[in-house]
Amino acid sequence: MDDFLAPAVESSPTNKPWPGRGGGKTGALQRRLKDFWQGVAVSIPIMVGYLPIGIAYGILARQAGFSLFQAVSLSLFVYAGAAQFIAVSMIAAGANPFSIIATIGLVNLRHVLYSASVAPFLQKIGISRLLVLAFGLTDEAFSIESVVLAQGAKTPSYIFGLQLAPYLAWNAGSLLGGLLGGWLSGIQALGLDFALPAMFIALLIPLIKNRELVITAIVSGFLSLIFGLFLKGSWNIILATLVAATLGMGLSKWKTSSGS
Repeated sequence: MDDFLAPAVESSPTNKPWPGRGGGKTGALQRRLKDFWQGVAVSIPIMVGYLPIGIAYGILARQAGFSLFQAVSLSLFVYAGAAQFIAVSMIAAGANPFSIIATIGLVNLRHVLYSASVAPFLQKIGISRLLVLAFGLTDEAFSIESVVLAQGAKTPSYIFGLQLAPYLAWNAGSLLGGLLGGWLSGIQALGLDFALPAMFIALLIPLIKNRELVITAIVSGFLSLIFGLFLKGSWNIILATLVAATLGMGLSKWKTSSGS
């Protein structure tokens, strides 16, 4: 955290200095602490959402045979809600490692776009701080960061606060869920298996903004169900994603070329 409270040297793509410079080291530290806590405050809705989903993940992980250490470690070092649910369900189903890695990789490809979107605003940040901010770039954090960074009104300390608080909430939920999953039996009766599809729906709905994306989403779900009748493991997800993504790209290019 000290790196994020140290004097900043970075600037935005418009070459405007980060706000809060000047006034001596003490003043700069106070301003960065203020920015940090402002970021934490803005992240409260994200924390409220992460905590129960983290609990659901922890319970499901324990029920899938994970130890408390394994369940919590996955949250500490991976910190990717959808990917963690996928890993738990696929490991419990006996999927091979390549299938697990490939599926998680495809699910998380969107983060490449997230990083590319915010990268121009973080060009002057040191590599150590950049790696930390990259690790904390979740879907919900990106939705806020992409706006405030484009406005050129927030410092890295603000972004760090915005990311750290949800990270702690997710891990607290994972720990609590892991403890509950180890103590309680009959967890399936609570219906917590809704957590994985609910997570995917929450990620998908905000992204469906036009007809092409609606068609792509429907085709992907339909193909996954069809492939699942004939393929073992999670290859149905991989193939459905590849086919639907290709279709979506084709529809987008056709729309652009036709001018419709």
